[in-house]
Amino acid sequence: MQITQGNWQARINPERGSLGLTRTEAVDMMLLAAGNTYKEIAKATGRSPETVRGSLKKGYHKLGVFKAAGAVAEAMRRGWIAPLLIALLISGINPDAEAMRHRPPMRTRQQVSASRTVSRRDVGRVFA
Repeated sequence: MQITQGNWQARINPERGSLGLTRTEAVDMMLLAAGNTYKEIAKATGRSPETVRGSLKKGYHKLGVFKAAGAVAEAMRRGWIAPLLIALLISGINPDAEAMRHRPPMRTRQQVSASRTVSRRDVGRVFA
């Protein structure tokens, strides 16, 4: 079964105890892949951050990883989650897409000559 969340899609296995992510784990993993924190995922799904943390930890265990970045990478490698290709297709259609990919060159700073600075001995102070 396929589900989508934002710009991500996931393949879930609705049977309990089977391989793959559950619906809740898949939604949390897709939101995590989109760059959200546990608190942001909790707010988006209407659950507490600790519930989200527990759900993601179960997903990490199924994937055999310990960190969020590893979980997203492994889930993508296994084909359990994937970014939607709509954004890529639209950018390919846009004639200005190539121009938008490159940053304009940064302005260089002009060097100020050292002769403009005045040292302390040149100010003409006299100490008594």
